[in-house]
Amino acid sequence: MPVSTTARPGDTAVAIIVTLHVKPGREAEFLGLLTPVLDAMRHEPGFINAVLHRSPDDPTLFMIYETWADLDELVQVQIPRAYRQAYIAALPDILRQERGIAIWQPMRGDFATAIS
Repeated sequence: MPVSTTARPGDTAVAIIVTLHVKPGREAEFLGLLTPVLDAMRHEPGFINAVLHRSPDDPTLFMIYETWADLDELVQVQIPRAYRQAYIAALPDILRQERGIAIWQPMRGDFATAIS
């Protein structure tokens, strides 16, 4: 799914919330494709943070919360990076439905400790 928004790129940081409904039995495969992407993107310019979540009620439902310094940089430079391509190409076969992508403008962040 292409990322599009009415937010103004370059203004401020941007939060991306991605929801993914994985086909039952494909969770390990999904995580195997996603993990190297998360590991690589933490070293990218403009990357602020990412937190992977799993629903306690549905083990096939995942959510990724990402914060980036600039939407334009994310869309034009980061998403097309080579390390993301195997993951992106596999999604149509692994997911039960198209992933959801929502773009938010962070207003405040409070963190006591790292999430493990």
